[in-house]
Amino acid sequence: MRILVIFVCVLLSANASAAECTKNARGETVCGNGQTAGGYNRNTGAAWTSQENQNGVRTTQTNKGGEAKTMNGKGVVEGPGGKKCYKTATSHGCI
Repeated sequence: MRILVIFVCVLLSANASAAECTKNARGETVCGNGQTAGGYNRNTGAAWTSQENQNGVRTTQTNKGGEAKTMNGKGVVEGPGGKKCYKTATSHGCI
């Protein structure tokens, strides 16, 4: 698991010319340059990576199989079991 996280961080560092990594107050190591980001929480073993496309949609993937697509506080998330949930400006729910 840690090798995977190290690989993700190295991959992000290699692709991002100005990637900086820091450890936040929750124990997560977070790396990013504004377009791409990644991190690891040693307390939960969760790793994630995130990229923003040219339209401003941010796609975030976790090592546990979840994926989220968000923009301006709205989005759709699919969990590892295939359950999909959404949030719009006026409502939220799961399918």
